Amino acid sequence: MTETAIIGGRFHGPPGSGNGGYCCGIVAAFIDGAATVRLRIPPPLDEPMEVRHQGDVVSMFHGDELVASGRPANVDIEIPVPPGFDTAVAASARYRGFESHFYPGCFVCGPEREHGDGLRVFAGPVEPGTGPVGMVAASWIPDESLVDSSANVSPEYLWAVLDCPGAYSFPEPETGTILLGELSVDIRGAVVPGEKCVLIGWEIKHDGRKHYTGTALFGESGSCRAVGYATWFEVANTQGG
Repeated sequence: MTETAIIGGRFHGPPGSGNGGYCCGIVAAFIDGAATVRLRIPPPLDEPMEVRHQGDVVSMFHGDELVASGRPANVDIEIPVPPGFDTAVAASARYRGFESHFYPGCFVCGPEREHGDGLRVFAGPVEPGTGPVGMVAASWIPDESLVDSSANVSPEYLWAVLDCPGAYSFPEPETGTILLGELSVDIRGAVVPGEKCVLIGWEIKHDGRKHYTGTALFGESGSCRAVGYATWFEVANTQGG
């Protein structure tokens, strides 16, 4: 049987292509446990894509074009201590995307998206001394529309919220834009709708136009529910995944 996946138009990042974290989560659904997913081209919207398996590698194709590929992974990074929920709310108010945003309609972090449509994850800088230099934080309360058959927030949305905060943990490039190249995620616990969650993002290192970032999602109890490690690229154009 041929397996297929479709990225619905609601889940776009840049206009005309899927949000990177969400699309990575769709690929990761075909992999058991923690995974790394690399985006090869901007994921198309509302188009059936074929999912192929070769050993432990899962690939998603649009026609003959490779869109993304994923494999099992071990996400082993040091996670900073997160701020409390109220401190994260205050950090969200400082989100630079309110003033300047490459993709204001992004499903995850776009300020143009309404409650119940976009995820509205607005990661802003924490107070100095609260965490690593450049660390950002966001408050997030998932709604009922995001649940799966287990009544928990579906994993692809956890992948999605672990995407964008990393992009705000380093300075916005003076020219061009930022695109997600690869995302690794380890989901460590369930999240339920209505839960007061905290997201953090921090830059681990950078090499020229390439940035490596960490992100983590904490539940209302303060426990880490998921962690991500991403590779970002500064690019000259404004098209991508």
